[in-house]
This record gives sequence, structure tokens and C-alpha cells, in this order.
Amino acid sequence: MSELTYNNNDPGRDSGLYDKNRSARAFRSRKEETRYWIVLMTLLLLGTLAAYGLLVYNNPVPIDSPSFLPVVKRRLTAVIAMILAAVCQSLSTVAFQTSTNNRIITPSLLGFEALYSTIHTSTMFFFGASAFIKFSGVGPFLFQIAVMVLLCLLLYGWLLSGKYGNLQLMLLVGIIIGTGLKSVSSFMRKLLAPSEFDILQSRLFGSVSNADPEYFPVAIPVVLLAAVLILAHSKKLNVLSLGKSTSTSLGVRHKPGVIYTLILVSVLMSVSTSLVGPLTFYGFLVAAMTYQAAPTYDHRYIFPMALAIGFLVLTGSYFFMYHIFRAQGVVSIIIELFGGITFLVVMLRKGTL
Repeated sequence: MSELTYNNNDPGRDSGLYDKNRSARAFRSRKEETRYWIVLMTLLLLGTLAAYGLLVYNNPVPIDSPSFLPVVKRRLTAVIAMILAAVCQSLSTVAFQTSTNNRIITPSLLGFEALYSTIHTSTMFFFGASAFIKFSGVGPFLFQIAVMVLLCLLLYGWLLSGKYGNLQLMLLVGIIIGTGLKSVSSFMRKLLAPSEFDILQSRLFGSVSNADPEYFPVAIPVVLLAAVLILAHSKKLNVLSLGKSTSTSLGVRHKPGVIYTLILVSVLMSVSTSLVGPLTFYGFLVAAMTYQAAPTYDHRYIFPMALAIGFLVLTGSYFFMYHIFRAQGVVSIIIELFGGITFLVVMLRKGTL
């Protein structure tokens, strides 16, 4: 099959998954393939340079000092957190948009950030600041991941396995649950003392400084396993992106494939949110840039490009904000701002969700 066959009844046509300039093959020409690899290698190089700059640039300790390496090791914690967040957010957003046949919605619609906010706000509200400060370590980290994944599994099992189950209903229920949780947590925050509110608010902003190296022995294996599984699922995602009727006619069971993908998405999003906090539009920003940089529908090439862009966006943003503009506390806000603007531009251009 040399090119995509368009179907006027296929939801993917209106959702923006199809583009007249793309082909069902990995690349339409040798020139496009060469361009892809040049862009990918350039992005990886820039991301590596930004990460290296975060480790050694503007180090207050001389390189020949015994204290130089300890400072680098402390900075390495932030870089590892960026890598994990980039892997989780980029892979999960691309896979989620493919499964739902919509390039505007993101996994955040399932309520991960709202649940994260509610867990921390409830801890502060019911148990006080001392208990909130102690609510750290591997145990609470695993608890947050387990609650988020369990909620998503219940959502998938209830809404996708039933007789009338469909993705649109699942997304609608996810939005309603997320909105309800945000309202509850917002009400509890208004009743907190000013000092407790300040402590809580610092945790609710997405930042790599929230990451604790104590979490890495748990987070890294989980992320690696989920990433490998979702990368191995690339060929089926290529078929799932064609829609339910087409994928079924090609021998791929659509609903089990979607549920399997969403389970991996929920694991990746749960780890990312529990590790660094909410990053609502970061994944969307990375996915939107990936679709422009990778002229193909083949997820075997889309995923590596998404990883490279996600890594560069985080490391480059933190490097420039920390060392050029001296604005350490606004990195996540800037990323979310650009992600939100990109979301609005894409939505207004397409005119539909």
C-alpha cells in the first residue's frame, strides 16, 4: 500500500490524523528520510549539550576541587528527572492521541493532575503541615502511582468494556472527574492557613526540583518497562490510527489494543506526575512539534523524534532559565504557557476537538 486510502466516515480524517502530504510508508522519499535523521541527530545533540551545560556550566566549585563532583551529582538528579519526565510525557501523549484518533486532546484529560493535587491538598488539610512534609519517600510515591493507575483502570474497565462503552464517553467522564477533584482541592486550599498554603503551593507546581533521588530505583525500571512495551507496540499503533473499522478489517482487535495502550499511558503519566508534578501542556507541545518534524505516520519513527524533542525542550528550557535569564522558578510556567498557546493555535486552526 503506497498511500493512505481516505474514508469520509473515518473519524481520523476530521481529527487531523491524516495529511495529504503524508504516506502510509515510513517515508515518501530518500530525501525525507535523510532529513528526518539529520533533524533527529541535531535534536539529540542539542539536548545532550543542554544537559551537559546543566551539569557543569556555572559550577561555583573549581573543576580541580574535590567538591566539584558532588555538585555535579546533585545536578544530575535534576537531569535524570528531566529524562524520565520527557520519556513519560512524550510517549504517553503521542500514544494517547493515536488511540483516541485526536491530536488535540492529551492524557491530562483523564484527571492525573487533579488527582495529584487532591492527594497532596487532602494530606495538608486533614493532617497538617508536619504530616505533609513527612509525606515523601518511596511509600507515598508508590501510593500516588497506584491510586492514579487504579482510577484509570476502573475508568477503562467500566467505560470501554461495556456494551455501550466508547472513548468519547470515557474522556467526558475523565473531564468531569478531574473538574470535580479540582473543585474539592481548591475549596480545601482556601481553608488552609497562609503558611500551610505556601508550603502546599510549592509542591503543586510541576518542577524537576520535586524529584527525590530516592524515587529513582522504583521510577526508572517502571518507566523503562512501560517505554519498551509501548515502543514494541508501534506497529499496532500504526494500524489503530486508521480507525476501528479499518484496523479490525486488517486483523487488529481495536478495543483490546486501545485498552492496552491506555494502561501503558496511565503508568507513564502516573510516574511523571508523582515524580515532578503536573505538566498539563508539556506533552501536547512536544507532540505538536513532533508531528511537524517527523513527516511520517510510522510510530517507529515518531516516538524517537518525540523523545528527542521532549528531552531538548526540558533541558534547553531549564538551562536558559537557570543560567541565562536567572529565573529558576518560572521554567514550568513558561513551558506550560507555550504549550497552552500551541494548544489554542492548533485547536483554532482545526476548528474542532
